[in-house]
Amino acid sequence: MADVEKMTVGGGCFWCLEAVYQQAKGVMLVESGYAGGHTNNPGYDSVCSGNTGHAEVVQITYDLTVISFRNLLEIFFVVHDPTTLNRQGADVGTQYRSVILTHDPEQDRIAKGYIQELEQSNLFDGPIVTQVSPLPQFFKAEQYHQNYFANHPDQGYCAFVVSPKVSKFRKTFAHYLKCL
Repeated sequence: MADVEKMTVGGGCFWCLEAVYQQAKGVMLVESGYAGGHTNNPGYDSVCSGNTGHAEVVQITYDLTVISFRNLLEIFFVVHDPTTLNRQGADVGTQYRSVILTHDPEQDRIAKGYIQELEQSNLFDGPIVTQVSPLPQFFKAEQYHQNYFANHPDQGYCAFVVSPKVSKFRKTFAHYLKCL
């Protein structure tokens, strides 16, 4: 029987994280959305303006009996750069910040502990700037953002930005791949 939990993270454009996590075993649902800001029911244009305080995030529903929160964090820290403040590649602004929005104190403890381990390992060239804070509220993004990579694999951004992240995930985490 499934032990269902949720995780909410942002690490640049939500299309990238959504495409990666949809391929991870134990992941039941990935929804693109917005969180961490100060306005209710934000839309894509308002979030992109930088005025809402929200980040582009994905909310992942997963089966804890198959994959753990820590396993999902391992993926997160490999498929985005946690050392760049308010940007991922050419995507610049607070809406693209690296953030883990926790659902409970246990997730908060695990996330902060894992970041501390990564810092001590000197795996990254710079300090990790990923924010960890409680999830205030998740707002699902517009329908056209859901399953974006699956629906538009040949679109320029998908081909040149999303696809390499998916490939990196598949190569690095073959043991976490769903049987597709």
